[in-house]
Amino acid sequence: MARVTIPDEAAGNPYGYALRQYAPKIGAAGGAFATAVYQSSQLPLRVLEAARYRTAQINGCMVCQSMRAAKHVDQFIEAGGGDVAQSIVARGGAAPDEHFFAAVENWRDADCFSEQERLALEHSERVAQDPRGFADDEPYWMRLHAAFTDSEIVDLTLCISAWMAMGRVTHILELDTVCMDDMLAA
Repeated sequence: MARVTIPDEAAGNPYGYALRQYAPKIGAAGGAFATAVYQSSQLPLRVLEAARYRTAQINGCMVCQSMRAAKHVDQFIEAGGGDVAQSIVARGGAAPDEHFFAAVENWRDADCFSEQERLALEHSERVAQDPRGFADDEPYWMRLHAAFTDSEIVDLTLCISAWMAMGRVTHILELDTVCMDDMLAA
């Protein structure tokens, strides 16, 4: 049950309703940030999906866990007034399959991730669960810099931060009671 009032006619997209109704300026800024992530990130789709899905698991957001970028991002960008031709999906690249998503929680033992994907998963966990604990972990930063440029590290960290913020708002206010397909259809 949502922790803020959501009228029956908005039940298909309680998250969108709450942002527009209760915090329109901040909600619009959050939406613009999310759109920028999916429209402007320079990282490969599988790297982004690894980080996004692990963040969704940590947050507990059911909407985020039901999302699949290859299926939903372009609709999301279009709904936000963005340029679908610039999306992370439109750029191409291999899209994760369901085996990929099933392996994310136990990524350390899985054999389906590239080095960049593994580091994106680890970075998601560290940013979300222990932001102070890895600042001085030089071996970690050396591995990260060996796989990503500085620009890509900033990009990845900003993407994770966007997902953390918006996913936690969605989950904490219990606005994640519908799946992504239902939200986009509403």
